[in-house]
Amino acid sequence: MTDTTPREPDHVYDVVVIGAGIVGSAIARDLSGHQLSVALVEARDDVGDGTSKANTAILHTGFDAKPGTLESRLVKRGYHLLSEYARSTGIPVEHTGAILVAWNAEELAALPGLKEKAEQNGYDRCRIVGADEVYELIPSLGEGALGGLTVPDESIICTWTTNLALATDARRRGAEVLLNHAVTAVSVNTRSTTLTTTGGSVQARWVVNAAGLGADRIDQLFGHERFTVTPRRGELFVFDKLARPLVDKIVLPVPTSRGKGVLISPTIYGNVMLGPTSEDLTDRTATGTSEDGFAFLLDKGERLMPRLLAEEVTASYAGLRAAIDHGDYLIEPTPSQRYLLVGGIRSTGLTSGMAIAEHVHEVLEEAGLVLTARTDLPGPPRMANIGEATVRPYQDADRIAADPEYGKVVCFCERVTAGEIRDAFRSPLPARNLEGLRRRTRVMNGRCQGFFCGAAVNRLLNENGCGGTAAAPTRPEVNS
Repeated sequence: MTDTTPREPDHVYDVVVIGAGIVGSAIARDLSGHQLSVALVEARDDVGDGTSKANTAILHTGFDAKPGTLESRLVKRGYHLLSEYARSTGIPVEHTGAILVAWNAEELAALPGLKEKAEQNGYDRCRIVGADEVYELIPSLGEGALGGLTVPDESIICTWTTNLALATDARRRGAEVLLNHAVTAVSVNTRSTTLTTTGGSVQARWVVNAAGLGADRIDQLFGHERFTVTPRRGELFVFDKLARPLVDKIVLPVPTSRGKGVLISPTIYGNVMLGPTSEDLTDRTATGTSEDGFAFLLDKGERLMPRLLAEEVTASYAGLRAAIDHGDYLIEPTPSQRYLLVGGIRSTGLTSGMAIAEHVHEVLEEAGLVLTARTDLPGPPRMANIGEATVRPYQDADRIAADPEYGKVVCFCERVTAGEIRDAFRSPLPARNLEGLRRRTRVMNGRCQGFFCGAAVNRLLNENGCGGTAAAPTRPEVNS
């Protein structure tokens, strides 16, 4: 079961990792593969409920990262680590490829430089193509494209399952997952550090700060003023599965200093996504959508792919990215405090998370943490498949014959079965509310948004002690 309270008050963990997003979960997984006691501390009531559920869900090659940066190196390494981990755990991935589209002379002139940058990053499979080939690859694209740059190895992935797999793996390896433990104060002593949290005090010999949007505030509790996080809101539209034939690969804009801009992408769940916007805010909880954001996306969509706007929108939502006033990842130890900052990771953390964990391992070892590999590790968890590219439980006759619950569809839009919902409540990191259940099964994420299955889902939530009001769901905040 998921831990909700730490061990006895005087227990000291060898390492406490703050933040159970993808990066924090990957770090906890790596460290718990050693002879250490590890706790993963999370402010919210589920893993992956913050920034990590709010990215574009793209497995990046790192072709457009700034050469020579730590981010470039770790994204490249992370692409291979996560690809292999996805194969061993069943995380849904589709190797769609991508194309950057140039819409004006300035963007067209930038393509050779982007290709050269990719090669400097060790990726040599990009190819510049003319307008005719752009339209051969994406026939539904709007008029006016002048050329493009292909990136054949960009892929789409399930960010929800990635986070859950890493955290589950850490839990199976013995890490304790302490939910509802927002860190409010820090006291560094000679032998240990006491973290005061909303769930009780937690003591650690070493602390790793992977708190995402809150990483700068945790850093300040340790007495540092190294950076400031600016919450950057990204709003998106998700189109119905009937739109999927329009887009079979990721359509990217030529990037700017503010990010990769508005893209059109298929999703692992069979939909099509348009977005994100990019708006700097001060409120770190402002995940609501806006009229201005919708207008911006409609204008961009009309230019990029008018036919897409004729399709039905299943959902609209927003998420926050942790933009910082620094040009690279901030992974900096303070050995005198037995403290490591892992900040400024941005949206590339989905791809680079496992490589960041590797790097953190090396940094901590250099800073004095003794790491002795365990020889008794369990195998990686096998995750439930919620992607559309491979067989889902409702399609698996042998599985249904062995357990009829997989043949009982509860959510007809997304084809989620009673067996999958049951499993989500019985897993090492069980669903604790409706949003957690959504991220584990896709239930109520379809075109009716729970209108037909809400009552049944609400009953299952109550039966499993979750409560909630599934009949009136909020829009899921995913993939910004």
